[in-house]
Amino acid sequence: MIAIINYGLGNLHSVYNAFKYLGVDAIITSNKKEILKADKVVLPGVGAFEDAIKTIHALGFDKVIKECVDLNKPLLGICLGMQLLFETSYEYGVHKGLGILKGEVVPFIKEKINLKIPQMGWNDLIDIKDDSLVSNLKSNYVYFVHSYYVKTTSDIVSAYVSYGEKIAVAIEHKNIYATQFHPEKSGDVGIEILKRFGEL
Repeated sequence: MIAIINYGLGNLHSVYNAFKYLGVDAIITSNKKEILKADKVVLPGVGAFEDAIKTIHALGFDKVIKECVDLNKPLLGICLGMQLLFETSYEYGVHKGLGILKGEVVPFIKEKINLKIPQMGWNDLIDIKDDSLVSNLKSNYVYFVHSYYVKTTSDIVSAYVSYGEKIAVAIEHKNIYATQFHPEKSGDVGIEILKRFGEL
């Protein structure tokens, strides 16, 4: 069973419906015992980093998420949910993340990339790591909505995109998986990624 963490910020039902379509047993929950009892966990997220991390701490989900990681449960962070796993965000100030992964969340700089911000729409994954959750897909075309991205070490990056610069958009480290893009909005490609996660 997959627990989709409900902390009030995320495409909860889109993710749930994708798993339901696949026939994967999933629940949307804010119950800590249910999350810890689940086989796998999804941390979704849409909106501002500061609001999300404050809510996660206030509700005690930070401890639950870290315990799930320590218990070696597969954890999938999606969009903001990916960013929250890192140490620091520079979104409208400086904010500490969960610190489960090393790295920081930084803004696109319009003068540097000379492209529209946020990146909103479809883009191709590049430099995909073999034997990862995102390797050997029928297509590498996935859907993004973001103005900030993660800077981290290359050893945990499983895919990048080019958006004025090369940025990391998929992460794999031990039992942790994360995507800056939205698999639940990425058509058949995203469904395949979620299917693979469900089969871990």
